[in-house]
Amino acid sequence: MKGLNYIEIIVNLKNLLKTMKHFAELLLNKKMFNSQDQVPFIEGKRGIEIKTSREIKLIKKSSQIVSKVLSEIIDLIQPGMSTKDLDVFAEKRIREMGATPSFKGYHGFPASICSSINNEVVHGIPNKNKIIKNGDLVKIDTGAYKDGYHGDSCVSICIGSVNKEVERLSNVAYEALYAGLNKIKAGNTLLDIAGAIEDVVKKNGFSVVEDYTGHGVGRNLHEEPSVFNFRTKDLPNVVLREGMTLAVEPIVNAGTKYCKTLNDRWTVITKDGKFSSQWEHTIVVLKDGVEILTDRDF
Repeated sequence: MKGLNYIEIIVNLKNLLKTMKHFAELLLNKKMFNSQDQVPFIEGKRGIEIKTSREIKLIKKSSQIVSKVLSEIIDLIQPGMSTKDLDVFAEKRIREMGATPSFKGYHGFPASICSSINNEVVHGIPNKNKIIKNGDLVKIDTGAYKDGYHGDSCVSICIGSVNKEVERLSNVAYEALYAGLNKIKAGNTLLDIAGAIEDVVKKNGFSVVEDYTGHGVGRNLHEEPSVFNFRTKDLPNVVLREGMTLAVEPIVNAGTKYCKTLNDRWTVITKDGKFSSQWEHTIVVLKDGVEILTDRDF
């Protein structure tokens, strides 16, 4: 048996850690998987996949389940509910529609939704003791896995009477998402998307979180490429091709872009304690534009 080249392994690991920042690369450890759900893990980089028309239809089915659940949560959510209540509802509805929650058990994540409130940026864990209050900004991110393919989407929900600046933050994050989506068509690049998003955010005095990005989506919840939301030379500037399926998800902070992870190893908060907003859609690249597969108006 040939011996291992440890120097080469270390170099490869350093390169991997340097370039991959999105959620798909966090806690990649099968031993943490304790759910009975058979959700596929990323076993290694497959490269960027161009989906067939059949695959796109299947991703759209999963995505429409996600959009339906999020629409129902927007109507359901109110002060006094716990984030655990929302998680129980989301899982029930996803399963009723014949799908499996994409998030539950994914690298050990214990719930079907990420519920992040106010200064929580991403990956908030639902809890029966975390009660939603008037004035909160609640981010609900969820995914569904059906017939071998995933859909993924996130919304920001203003609860009751919120501060005008909080409402503006959510609106700017939403505007930034659609500014990015409007740049999507075959032949454009990831930097076209990122630049449009960053311009909207900076023009309004907010900051783009750089520690987490969007991603490809399909047979795996997170695939190549990293869909970054800021101008950078550190990540590959991929040329968009017809048939790519991506999750575009700008995360916008009211203050600093810097974040930190809590002791639960999941919940990420802003370093300065200010609010954060996130919006996300799963899309497919078309020859002359984009189709939003998680469109809530389907």
